[in-house]
Amino acid sequence: MKLSIVLSTQPASFSALAYKGNIEENIARIKELGYDGVELAVRNPNELDVNYIQNLTTNNDLPVPAIGTGQAFGEEGLSFTNPNPEIRKQAIQRTKDQIHFAKKFDALVIIGLLRGIAPKEMEFKEAENLLLEALKECAEVDENVKIAIEPINRYETNLINTVSSGMDFLEKLGKENVGLLLDTFHMNIEEPDIEESIVLAKDKFFHFHVADSNRWHPGAGHLDFGSILNKLEQVNYSGFVSAEIMPLPNSDMAAIGNIEHLRSLLK
Repeated sequence: MKLSIVLSTQPASFSALAYKGNIEENIARIKELGYDGVELAVRNPNELDVNYIQNLTTNNDLPVPAIGTGQAFGEEGLSFTNPNPEIRKQAIQRTKDQIHFAKKFDALVIIGLLRGIAPKEMEFKEAENLLLEALKECAEVDENVKIAIEPINRYETNLINTVSSGMDFLEKLGKENVGLLLDTFHMNIEEPDIEESIVLAKDKFFHFHVADSNRWHPGAGHLDFGSILNKLEQVNYSGFVSAEIMPLPNSDMAAIGNIEHLRSLLK
């Protein structure tokens, strides 16, 4: 099973990032620690030197399985369901830019909080329709680039909290290149049974995030990652298992704790 870890390519306030800052130094460190890939968190791809990053990942033999987009929401407030149509338009354009960026790495694009929150002044159905329209437009940019919607816990958004609601949304959307991203941190809050939810989504999830119950690295909380990894194998998941974890007690110890714990369970 292939293991990756998230690296932020730009400054970010989001805390569950083991590595931020110097891209060259951090990519080399991630390779040194034995990871098979590096997931890139990208706020705005137009501000990055894509050729430089491609050279770094290629020279370190680190594929990029996914591009995270959440910083566009966290740092700039962009979302598909914002009451302001201009902000919605900017969110769609930013996602299109992310799709073009991801294609250069043969990576998928993650839609986490960029989807937004159904605001109080808007009917839930209206917010869902805005999300459907935005994702349909983005999915049609390049059907060879996969988009993964992440069910996120109720304390962060009220749109698509569970695997079941994500599956219902995908059915309404009807785009083959759009699936789900499953994240153990959010699943621990929302799913009655993490392993059963993996089975439910088995044909429709493209990417998998790990963090323990406390959002530290696997092994630092109470989740049973042996059972979770076994279930991934049983449903023939062939993608990356990517750590989106707090840099605690520090970045390197978090990254080392993650890879040592997961590798010990895969033996």
